[in-house]
Amino acid sequence: MRKLSLISIVLLIVSIPTFAGGLLTNTNQHVLFLRMLARDASTDIDAVYSNPAGLAFLEDGFHLSFNGQSAFQTRTITSTFAPFAGFGNNGTKVYKGEASAPFIPSLFAAYKKGNWAFSGNFAVTGGGGKATFNEGLGSFESQVSMIPKLMFQAGQSLVDGGVLQVNPFAKTNRYSVDSYMRGKQMIFGLQLGATYKITDFLSVFGGLRMNYVSNGYEGHIRNIETNIDDKMVNVNQMLTTYAEQFKQMAAAAEIAGKIEDAQKYKTAAVMASQYAGMTKDKYLDCDQSGWGVTPIIGADFKMGKWNVGVKYEFNTKLNVENKTRVDDTGLFAPGVNTPHDIPSLLTVGVSYEILPVLRASVGYHHFFDTHARMADATNLITGERTGKQNFIDKGTNEYLAGVEWDVCKWAQVSAGMQRTKYGIEDSYQSDMSFAVSSYSFGFGAGFTLAKNLKLNVAYFWTNYEDYTKEWDDYNNISALAGQAIPGKDVFSRTNKVFGIGLDYKF
Repeated sequence: MRKLSLISIVLLIVSIPTFAGGLLTNTNQHVLFLRMLARDASTDIDAVYSNPAGLAFLEDGFHLSFNGQSAFQTRTITSTFAPFAGFGNNGTKVYKGEASAPFIPSLFAAYKKGNWAFSGNFAVTGGGGKATFNEGLGSFESQVSMIPKLMFQAGQSLVDGGVLQVNPFAKTNRYSVDSYMRGKQMIFGLQLGATYKITDFLSVFGGLRMNYVSNGYEGHIRNIETNIDDKMVNVNQMLTTYAEQFKQMAAAAEIAGKIEDAQKYKTAAVMASQYAGMTKDKYLDCDQSGWGVTPIIGADFKMGKWNVGVKYEFNTKLNVENKTRVDDTGLFAPGVNTPHDIPSLLTVGVSYEILPVLRASVGYHHFFDTHARMADATNLITGERTGKQNFIDKGTNEYLAGVEWDVCKWAQVSAGMQRTKYGIEDSYQSDMSFAVSSYSFGFGAGFTLAKNLKLNVAYFWTNYEDYTKEWDDYNNISALAGQAIPGKDVFSRTNKVFGIGLDYKF
């Protein structure tokens, strides 16, 4: 019973701050990305983020762009574990987390004069929303699902020890629990930098991005119940009652001079009291914050109809600090820091003007994920706890392509796609934090509303691949149950983004 409570609480609460994963960097900061995707050789205002060295080829003047995006995601884990049948008569359960960010703003600004361009932008560079799991996760429920078996064993031990004549949990085979978690994770980035045109063909960029992390987590575990015959009862209340009864039996035995029986009942009372305390309702309310600086360099080569852009963002060392209001778990002590690095990023883009009204681009992104410090995870082979970056075989690779067509003098249409491929091991993947490879698609249009004013609109969605993880010992249940029980998790996601933006030149 003690293992049950402690493991359950750890799994539920630890899942909250990690569900967003260690591999989440937002590259969709401008609507031009949503409607074309391959923007790494851009020389438009969105180049402030995607290709800052390309700003050297802007028209002279002050350029401003404001963008808003609405993102809607789901994270679905389909978990199969035989003991789940004790709650709903089905060994397979679907846990769905919904995340939404109704409004994600970004601001771009650049001033170009001669060979120099000075630029800045503000955006949500990582995370970007809230997620709610109304029914917890399989990693937590798998521990709770063992309650019927453990209650039966506990009752039998009391019978064997002469404390009880009949096992009150002989027919216990069901359970229920009310678990809930909600979290938000955002990284705000403020970037400043300067671009210089060395020659008519070559320019370079240097700058910094200040990153501020703001996370918030709420969760609870309450009303853990199991059945006594056909009636569901609260485990905490039941064990509290047993503890009081054993105390009374111990007192009566002492009065009767039955010292051995008195000691036996006292021991049972202490055990029941401890277990009752461990199964009582628990709550968490904690914020986390931290900051770090990202150095950025870039170069752009432009010759005729061709343009090549390169950018490198250095690894950002970052920790988040707990600011805890309520923590019944003891896991989020105020002031404790957790690694939260932003991985370094290399982008390369090539664009070509096929016709005066038709342009095509390709791009490549590589995230050096193995160099970034992340929260700990368990090695499934050795059982060792270590940073999740150690369970990444190689960094994330993204391949992008897009095309843009000037339909007329005042309207453009564009479309593109992106392939994202993760190189991760099973030990990285859990229902608390998982990454799945994907294909993303986007399309949209740009409209010239006035001489210096342009409107961009776009729709972007992602098709994710399912990732299946099979366990011989599901969630290491053998540490609790004394035997390995197999199980399986299938991870999946959905993602849809709508965007609208205005570009203006003074």
